[in-house]
Amino acid sequence: MRKIAIVGSPNVGKSVLFNNLTGSYATVSNYPGTTVEVSRGKARIGEEEFEVIDTPGMYSLLCITEEEMVARKILWDEKPAVILHVIDGKNLERMLPLTLQFLEAGLSVVLVLNIMDEAERQGIKIDSQRLEKELAIPVVEAVSTTGKGMDVLRGRIEEYARIKP
Repeated sequence: MRKIAIVGSPNVGKSVLFNNLTGSYATVSNYPGTTVEVSRGKARIGEEEFEVIDTPGMYSLLCITEEEMVARKILWDEKPAVILHVIDGKNLERMLPLTLQFLEAGLSVVLVLNIMDEAERQGIKIDSQRLEKELAIPVVEAVSTTGKGMDVLRGRIEEYARIKP
């Protein structure tokens, strides 16, 4: 079964997105040799079933914390077919460098601009189509707490997973 890893900084809605994709069923366990919790579940996207991994929060592939080390180890050792990099739409500039690190590492990334309802309330406008062209990866706007954008995200994952076997 191919894998989808959900990554990003703490407090960007990774776990809510995980619950949306998996229907809230999760197996939570400590990562071997650590006290860091990792949630795993399954999601049917199109005709394929994926294992979905909700990784601990990380700011960089240049790890400082135990959580970041666990998240990086999952990316390297488990080789997910798709990485959902979830970022807070209000903090694009601060969070985009990690997306660039993933791309430089040759990872298959879908960028999820989450918490877009709050960004819009603050007057923040993001040209997600231009961002998608500039980064050459799928970019999806979402509000994971309400489910907005989840159907689009599932469709983009399905398309991307098909071209990135």
